[in-house]
Amino acid sequence: MFIFDITNPLTLVLMLIVAILLIFLAQELKKSYIAAIPLCMFLILAVIYGAQLITLSEEYKDLASKLMWCIGIDFILIGISFFGYLWTDDTEAKKKGIKGVDNEALQWLWKDV
Repeated sequence: MFIFDITNPLTLVLMLIVAILLIFLAQELKKSYIAAIPLCMFLILAVIYGAQLITLSEEYKDLASKLMWCIGIDFILIGISFFGYLWTDDTEAKKKGIKGVDNEALQWLWKDV
């Protein structure tokens, strides 16, 4: 059974670097859809890990703990990329003069950033 193992430190660091670079590229270009790329990628990975965990056969039961770790790390990466997307969306909305994603509820976050 193939698992894209993000518990490997090198893989984790590379994925985090790519996600952060895409978020900063989106911030620089003021295009929020670029920041949505890592978010969608991590969401797809979480669905794949969940499906693998549910359909895990008896011969691969030793991989269950590795999959649980991958899901946990993936949720952390989803949180990072989600806040990056919100940050980029707010910047793009201010540039275009339109309302961003739930602008009033997130004012406490944007005044500190």
